[in-house]
Amino acid sequence: MQLSAVLASQFVLPSIPKIVALLLSELEHDQPDLKRITQLISVDPALAIRLMQLSNSGFFKLSGKLNSVSESLAVVGLGHVRTMATASATKASLKAVVGVNLQQYWSYSLDVAKVSRSLAGVLHQNQQAAFTAGLIHHVGELVMRLVMREEMASLDAEFPALDPRRSRAERKALGFHHADVAAGLARQWLFPEPIVDALEHQDAPFFEGSYEPLAGVVHLAAWRARCKDAGLNQREMAVTFPGEVGDVLSLDIDVVLQQDPIDWTSPRRG
Repeated sequence: MQLSAVLASQFVLPSIPKIVALLLSELEHDQPDLKRITQLISVDPALAIRLMQLSNSGFFKLSGKLNSVSESLAVVGLGHVRTMATASATKASLKAVVGVNLQQYWSYSLDVAKVSRSLAGVLHQNQQAAFTAGLIHHVGELVMRLVMREEMASLDAEFPALDPRRSRAERKALGFHHADVAAGLARQWLFPEPIVDALEHQDAPFFEGSYEPLAGVVHLAAWRARCKDAGLNQREMAVTFPGEVGDVLSLDIDVVLQQDPIDWTSPRRG
């Protein structure tokens, strides 16, 4: 399958059932808490994508300008949010994605978002854009598994989804990889260009003369979240630290580790 075919495919991104239920419950209140609604949508990659896709659409005439869930909620009415949440609830049973532990995927994505936001603060970059880019950076992998199951199953026999060598294996076998898919979709969804660039260059933010600081932030955050997921110790993290990216951003391993969120996401959430 070609990249263009993947981007044109129809698919349903699975949401976290518990989050959808809590969101619908909050929306039933006479005066829903906007802060609570923002918090709930912000931990679910699929809900965040749907909301930002809507807010950046031509309907609201703000295409490419809204970087986050909070900005999007300021534009999109709660009626739209209720419709979106209800639609997600009807698909709550569609939880299985071949080759992916969805609990791990949701937890990992939120961990990357948290560390991305913190690192962006250190670098005086847009923290909202960084959080969003981190939250959805791995959506391309999920979409590829939804629309090209056989090809992805063949790659799984060699490298699991979160293996740092996975991107190279995908590009070698398919001619593109998950970052290409994520960026292509974000571009179709009219997301802000800095987020699109971060997704596109997340695996090699400073390759062949490119300079994408936000991509570098996501790259380092993904490394940190993978280390946490794999249970690496200090020595193992030091060996795997992407120093070439850290050097460009003037971030050494100690600074990156200092940005760990107080509440790492539990993989059992759902």
